[in-house]
Amino acid sequence: MKKTKTKCYLYTRVSTSMQVDGYSLDAQRDKLRKYAEYEDMVVAGEYSDEGFSGKNIQGRHEFQQMLQDIQDCKDGVEYVLVFKLSRFGRNAADVLNSLQLMQDFGVNLICVEDGIDSSKDSGKLMISVLSAVAEIERENIRTQTMAGREQKAREGKWNGGFAPYGYRLENGKLLIAEDEVDVIRTIFDRYIHTNDGVSGVAKYLNRQGFVKKLRQNGTIPGFSASFVKSIIDNPVYMGKIAYGRRRTEKKIGTRNEMHVVEQSEFPVYEGQHEAIISEEDWNLAQEKSKVNAYRREKVNDPTHAHILSGILKCPCCGKSLYGNIAKAHSKDKKTRYYYYCKNTVTPTGHECTFRLNIEQTEMNRMVAAIISAMVNDPRFADAIKEKIGSAVDTKDLEKQLETLQMQLRQTLGTKARLERQMDGLDVSDPYYDRKISDLQRRYDEQYGKIDEVEVQIDDVQSQIRSIRQEKISGDNIYRLLLAFDQVYEAASEVERKEFMRAFIERIELFPEKQPDGNWIRKIIFNFPVPVNGTEVKELPLENGTMVETVALLS
Repeated sequence: MKKTKTKCYLYTRVSTSMQVDGYSLDAQRDKLRKYAEYEDMVVAGEYSDEGFSGKNIQGRHEFQQMLQDIQDCKDGVEYVLVFKLSRFGRNAADVLNSLQLMQDFGVNLICVEDGIDSSKDSGKLMISVLSAVAEIERENIRTQTMAGREQKAREGKWNGGFAPYGYRLENGKLLIAEDEVDVIRTIFDRYIHTNDGVSGVAKYLNRQGFVKKLRQNGTIPGFSASFVKSIIDNPVYMGKIAYGRRRTEKKIGTRNEMHVVEQSEFPVYEGQHEAIISEEDWNLAQEKSKVNAYRREKVNDPTHAHILSGILKCPCCGKSLYGNIAKAHSKDKKTRYYYYCKNTVTPTGHECTFRLNIEQTEMNRMVAAIISAMVNDPRFADAIKEKIGSAVDTKDLEKQLETLQMQLRQTLGTKARLERQMDGLDVSDPYYDRKISDLQRRYDEQYGKIDEVEVQIDDVQSQIRSIRQEKISGDNIYRLLLAFDQVYEAASEVERKEFMRAFIERIELFPEKQPDGNWIRKIIFNFPVPVNGTEVKELPLENGTMVETVALLS
């Protein structure tokens, strides 16, 4: 009887597309195929991750797919072949957990170059030891790199990343940017010597025609409060170098997830660059900042959802109106809720003058009454059932996230390449000092880029999670509309908010309440709906017909 050949998977990985010879994907595949042929194994599948670090399995889609295929017993494989254990992973916990999962389904790991076979006791021991050593080595490299950056800060040198606004980088040194420095001096002067806060300073810059120079680490054309605050908080402008203002820390409750955390305390060293403002002025700005840091006590009502928050649009700037809570008054002990526009000055420099607070109960009832009047059309239910699927779309955000992740991979790849170039320099090279200095400067810059991209990735991921959490299914909306008046009245505020977001794209308002009591100029739905025998996506309320109907229903 002919013996059945042993089946195996091949897994290859490089942390950058420019991996050195001997570790390239093609070199790894060739070595593994020859080994499989020599051992008379059948290659049932090949998996490859390019441009991903081995510090954890997150983002290594091919690796995760391989583990899933093993759990599904897809090809009946008995082995996974890798070039070296470091290609399988560098995080000891991930390596051992992944290996345990494979062995639960009768699959073992062979590291060809290391001569390790997990089906043997000696192989299991060797994997445990080597994976722990690999993780320690990775952490040591990181620690040494950060120590190098801190040492540069102690020496007063710029320690990586883009130059802050007001400066430019030349051969790794900070020099004053003459076309930006006036903005910095004006910010500190206005903040220290007037009653303006950061928003007031931003408003002043935009009104006085100051032009913000666009750069890689500042692509928004106008001056915003957050930009002004970042300038005031940075000691670089008084000739100092700070280290550790932001740190990448592990998220509590996760194994490998990290996030950037602002630090309240950090060391500051005397810099080698020229100061733009005096240390006295910087300290005065910090004293005022502490005074202005007072925040009004936040009123939290977990049962209140601000039903139309984000849907109502400001009649002045077009931005979304948000929910606001006024603390209970001493006279009647009642907490009041409003919709308001918080864009005093937007990041693009456009000023909003709509300072009215719209009472939420009044607005919520008016919108609900309009919908109640609409659903009496017999064709309405059919139309909403057919069109409901287009309520929430995160495609643009997902594309943005994919682009940012690609930028992060490229930056990590560049950092890894620079590491290898530094390791490969010949000490006897007469230009060694200049080469290592240039490579170190470029290497340090990558950390600033990594921090900035990671912050942007966290922001986009939060937006996507928020949208998906608030998404309501079409079936729920349809059931609600079948008996809207009864069901909506009984629904919680969170459920009402979910319905409104799925049904209505935005509500445009008049700048002030009309004589007939109407605030609403136009409602734009997420899909066409039948109104007066015609399918429309926009419902104008300027002629007052619908308002009369709403008043009657109320």
